[in-house]
Amino acid sequence: MIRVLALVLPSLLLAGCFSQQPVPAVDRNSTAQSRAATAAQPSGPGYYTVKRGDTLYRIALDNGQAYTDIAAWNNIVNPSSIREGQVLRIAPPGPVENGGSVVAKPIDSGAGIESRSLDQPAASSPVISHGGSIKREPRVGKEPYSDEAYARLSSTGEVAAKPAETRVEAKPDPAAVAPPVAAGPDDVPWLWPTAGKLVAPYSEAGNKGLDFAGKAGDPVLAAGDGKVVYAGAGLRGYGELVIVKHNATFLSAYAHNRKILVKEGQQVSRGQKIAEMGNTDADSVKLHFEIRKQGKPVDPAQYLPKR
Repeated sequence: MIRVLALVLPSLLLAGCFSQQPVPAVDRNSTAQSRAATAAQPSGPGYYTVKRGDTLYRIALDNGQAYTDIAAWNNIVNPSSIREGQVLRIAPPGPVENGGSVVAKPIDSGAGIESRSLDQPAASSPVISHGGSIKREPRVGKEPYSDEAYARLSSTGEVAAKPAETRVEAKPDPAAVAPPVAAGPDDVPWLWPTAGKLVAPYSEAGNKGLDFAGKAGDPVLAAGDGKVVYAGAGLRGYGELVIVKHNATFLSAYAHNRKILVKEGQQVSRGQKIAEMGNTDADSVKLHFEIRKQGKPVDPAQYLPKR
């Protein structure tokens, strides 16, 4: 019996060793590379992480940029190829990121200053300043003060009489009032985009612009000078849409058109007809008009002139 156990026991132990699951191998190189890639992912102001349902057109509108610019900054060939979790640059690269360098220029110290001891006589020849300009000494010589010198100068009339001091009381200037606030460099002289009746005002909780009623084919006008940065139907809820970028601060959007009369990249003038009113992606013929300041919707009624 003992012999049987001695033969069977080693076999059982050997089978148990083979039945254990192997320890999974960890590729430390791939893990380190993944962590490095995550750490190298840009973030912060000027960047945006794509969320589910985002489109490049919507991201551009919400950040006050042209979608073509965002595509160029991120080397995107197909605007529909963005993916969830992708980090996009949504602000222009700075000069350092563009490969440029900052050149420090020395501050011009202005004209040079002549230095000499107090008892040294004035030089008769011109003095060359550090900036290259010529400074000449006054023609009148200098000499120490004495009663004789003062009398001699007085007799020749070289000492000017000291004028009597006149004290003038300062009076407030009636015109010295606070000047009006100057218009900012990005302010736009806005124009109403249509003569149609306003049927829906701006609302932070709902309507992000103004809605105007009208007839199909009524003219839609550019509310200010600018560049067309979008013309198409790629944004859900807007139908045939035109977006004009006026400057680095303001965009304007014109939605639900039946026909667009301008192309992307085209410069338009204030009051120019850019589309015809319609009902694309809407339940009635209307113009939905938005003004966006740095990508954020604002009440157009606060910017448009009084009717």
